[in-house]
Amino acid sequence: MKNSLLQLTALLALTLSTAIAHEGVKLGPKGGRILEFSKNETMHGELTVKEGKFQIELLDKAMKPVALADQELTATSGDRAKPEKIAVEKKDGKYFTGPMVKDGQWIIFQFRESAKGKAVTARLEYDTKNCGACDNPEWLCKCGEKKDAKKK
Repeated sequence: MKNSLLQLTALLALTLSTAIAHEGVKLGPKGGRILEFSKNETMHGELTVKEGKFQIELLDKAMKPVALADQELTATSGDRAKPEKIAVEKKDGKYFTGPMVKDGQWIIFQFRESAKGKAVTARLEYDTKNCGACDNPEWLCKCGEKKDAKKK
């Protein structure tokens, strides 16, 4: 009886963690993953992949492009015990980071409105396996959007 209860609890926890994983993914106007770069949802980054690099475009609260000025973005990935900085460059009004991280690795972005501003951290697991429900890579899974649309 005790074993069955433990197994049932473990199965329930696994099921819930899988369901919750799809809830928080927001997609932007160009189909990229939205990262929160502010505490009050006034600054976002839309993350897409272009030419083998991550491309991040800044967006305002209305999801309109924001011109790059004094903002700063850093990226880190790799083994937790030995994280590595990833090169970030400004080009054509967007940020580009490279090289790409490996499938299943986490990438951590730190965004500052200015050099003296407080950093806001956004994390992403770059999971390229396809979601069974929407057939998109997990990091771009649309299932959360469909669930949100049904609620409205």
